[in-house]
Amino acid sequence: MKLFNTLGRQLQEFKPLQPGQVSLYSCGPTVYSYYHVGNLRNAVFNDTLRRALQANGYQVNHIVNITDVGHLTSDADEGEDKLEKGAASEGRTVWQVAEFYTEAFKKDVAQLNVLPPNAHSGAKDNYARATDFIPQQIELVKSLLDKGFAYQTEQAIYFDVTKLPDYGHLTGQKLADKEVAARPDVVTDAAKHHPQDFAVWFFASGHFEGHTMRWPSPWGEGFPGWHLECSAIIHATLGDPIDIHTGAVDLIGTHHTNEMAQTEAAYGNQLANYWVHNEYLLVDGQKMAKSLGNAYNLADIKAKGFDPLALRLLYLQAHYRSQLNFTWESLQAAQNFLNRLCDWADLKFQPAADKPGGQGQSYDAAIDKMKTALADDLNSAEALGYLSDLAAQSEEQGVAASQLQSALERIDELLGLGLAQRQDVDDQIKSLLDQRQKARQASDWHAADELRQKLSDLKIAVSDTPAGQLWRRTA
Repeated sequence: MKLFNTLGRQLQEFKPLQPGQVSLYSCGPTVYSYYHVGNLRNAVFNDTLRRALQANGYQVNHIVNITDVGHLTSDADEGEDKLEKGAASEGRTVWQVAEFYTEAFKKDVAQLNVLPPNAHSGAKDNYARATDFIPQQIELVKSLLDKGFAYQTEQAIYFDVTKLPDYGHLTGQKLADKEVAARPDVVTDAAKHHPQDFAVWFFASGHFEGHTMRWPSPWGEGFPGWHLECSAIIHATLGDPIDIHTGAVDLIGTHHTNEMAQTEAAYGNQLANYWVHNEYLLVDGQKMAKSLGNAYNLADIKAKGFDPLALRLLYLQAHYRSQLNFTWESLQAAQNFLNRLCDWADLKFQPAADKPGGQGQSYDAAIDKMKTALADDLNSAEALGYLSDLAAQSEEQGVAASQLQSALERIDELLGLGLAQRQDVDDQIKSLLDQRQKARQASDWHAADELRQKLSDLKIAVSDTPAGQLWRRTA
């Protein structure tokens, strides 16, 4: 299996630390608002990577964190805490806001068939919440101070980036270059040694005197900086180094660079051997922004009548390292493609379509090609091409319906499209479908049309193909 490693900027053969085992960590949501379609692309990317690894025989130990404290409105340790700001605007406590949007996130990704994390994080749902790892984060700060990589001011404890010679090597940018580019106006703590130094612990005083979330520490009450949690969680759950760390490209320059630095400084280990990042999602060719009214979430998608899995399919049609432009037209095209795949999947309910001989062997060949495509740096677009060809072949030649269910289950393991999970119909609809099939075989077109209308009244759309009669729910 090959993956593009941001560390080194090249396609590399994947070699796990332990044979047959993969430790995978994915940066999850900051739970102050709903996940939008750009965030959801990242969730589907993480899930596709995990499915591809599992299809290649690896046991994947996957951790996803929940940032419920410490993420400020600027990634450079400036502004308000996002949870505090959300609580103030919604008239709730920060704990209520965090819980509400955590549950909303879990429901959204479940509708996209995203597998939940499966490595033990200590939480009942295995999502690793930053607030559940405060003691571990305090220990990490202690280690950084003891080893001379951090220093204290009246406002915070900062990581000293000048103490780590290769700081920033994930981006390929030297610290001297960043120093030239840094604006002096972004430094609000005059006691910081360097503009790129980042906070690992904020004190509940001064600007953050009224901060609700606070914990005692050897240095005074406060709360952890955003970058700290991932290093502490990984160290406590998966151990470091891990095999793969994922996230969106906007995390490379600051968050992931700082994670990497503090882990190397505190533990003397590389944080991850492979860093894999997905590209931005644009909306109508523009960056998403609430002010533009284009920061759509899953509720917006469903409100317009789209299946959430059409959104997943749209993501899979582009390579994860390519920018993807979301439009309602492109989502409609993905919905049409999904409908066609569902029609094909529904052939397993049509005994008349089960033709002698079938095409079980072509199922196997096509699925092997899908696996090979995904093993090549997650080429999901190529995998979908093989799936489309397989469905078209079935429409032309008929299918071995008795073998189709097994093939669909294997395809779902790879792509998560839910094709094998479509529910059967009740006895009334089964009877009408059977009567219509017999009417067509007897060339009784009038009766077939009447039965089509009865099925339509029951919210079942019927179409006729060379492979047989297909149906799809319309509500």
